[in-house]
Amino acid sequence: MRYGVIARILGLLMMLFSLTLLPPILVSLIYQDGQSLAFLEGFAVVLLSGALIWWPNRRNNMELRVRDGFLITSLFWVVLSVSGAVPFFFSSEPSMVFVDALFESVSGLTTTGATVLTGLDGLPKSILWYRQQIQWLGGIGIIVLAVAMLPMLGIGGMQLYRAEVPGPVKDSKLTPRIAETAKALSYIYVILTIACALSYWAAGMTLFDAIGHSFATIATGGFSTHDASFAYFDSSTIELIGSLFLFLSGINFALHFMAWNQKGPGQYIRDPEFRFYAGVMAGGCIITIVLLLINDVYVPLSSISKGLFQVLSVATTAGFGTGDFASWPGILPVMLILMAFMGGSGSSTTGGMKAMRILLIYRQGAREIRRILHPNAVIPIKLGNRPVSDRILQAVWGFFSMYMVVFVVLLMINLAVGLDQVTAWTAVVATLTNLGPGLGEVSSTFQTMPDLTKWGGMAAMILGRLEIFTLLVLFTPEFWRR
Repeated sequence: MRYGVIARILGLLMMLFSLTLLPPILVSLIYQDGQSLAFLEGFAVVLLSGALIWWPNRRNNMELRVRDGFLITSLFWVVLSVSGAVPFFFSSEPSMVFVDALFESVSGLTTTGATVLTGLDGLPKSILWYRQQIQWLGGIGIIVLAVAMLPMLGIGGMQLYRAEVPGPVKDSKLTPRIAETAKALSYIYVILTIACALSYWAAGMTLFDAIGHSFATIATGGFSTHDASFAYFDSSTIELIGSLFLFLSGINFALHFMAWNQKGPGQYIRDPEFRFYAGVMAGGCIITIVLLLINDVYVPLSSISKGLFQVLSVATTAGFGTGDFASWPGILPVMLILMAFMGGSGSSTTGGMKAMRILLIYRQGAREIRRILHPNAVIPIKLGNRPVSDRILQAVWGFFSMYMVVFVVLLMINLAVGLDQVTAWTAVVATLTNLGPGLGEVSSTFQTMPDLTKWGGMAAMILGRLEIFTLLVLFTPEFWRR
């Protein structure tokens, strides 16, 4: 393991991250909310810590290997989460103990959206801005964003990219060079964010709320500047705009890139994962809207706008609220929570297991049923016109198995500390799928949860963000053998 080059990169990235603490200082000065010192202290601590790690290793120019990439990816999320917690810990309002500050930071950077805070409407503007900002940075993957800059610093980035980018197509590139790939994804991300912010602003949000909610929408993060989340605005127009951009954010960003290059929607229509993702979302929206109309929960227009928004918000693991969906009738609360297990497409900003994996699991199950009737038949599984290798199918089932093992372990921990079954179950769903809110006592905040549940939740958020294997591989003896 090349620890010197790993330390060099970590130090550089920490120093780069420290620069993201400067915009909240400006916001604090504009609104005079008294938190500029907390962010200035945070900036100094993170910058100096990064410099101390980088300086002794500054001349280490060795290339990263694949194992180094996995280690630095996992370390980076841990180190950066601690760095992101510093301003929360130093702030006077809200006053947070370390575990709560770290929980909020991990939740933001992993775009989970679970929170330990209440009374958001009365919090300083700089704190609110910072929460939205760290979700925006986490949405595309801080390492993927930074990789665009690493070549300028003399550091190769493909190993980091393969360890960080979610989904079953880790080795594919949109452009020949990894830096260009990261830049292409970043441009799309920024364009969607600007379009979303302008749309929210035109629909009646203040500029501050429009920018903040566009950050969290495109990141499918779920943090809001108001306790009531999107229900605060009470606007069908805003809900419909949010639904559109949540749906777009759940699509594979590689498809956005290719559709942009070819100036047409053909890439979307031909992609089997997109068709499956769109079909699941459409089905969930139809069921939800019909049940809301039948039960007279809202007037017809509100049933449509709130139904669309809440399904897309939960299913894409954003976790915004436009009402108390936990009190909706029939199967709706559980159905929405279960949809979060899938999330969106691979290489999107969503959490969950990803639509591609669910599609492959379904098709393999269908194949096994057909094999019962035709035991000697050779029945390939295809995506589009391409057969899927058994190696990929085994990897998908391996991922699913480990996902369930982690889920059960975390569930047992939550039950052991005395949580009721609904709260314990959905607390794991909310963190492992990067959804944010759950049911029961975690429907709005994790503030009252025991510390062990919060620590387990933080581990689940990082595991979910790194899609299990990137982190779990570090705990295998083979990883550390020469």
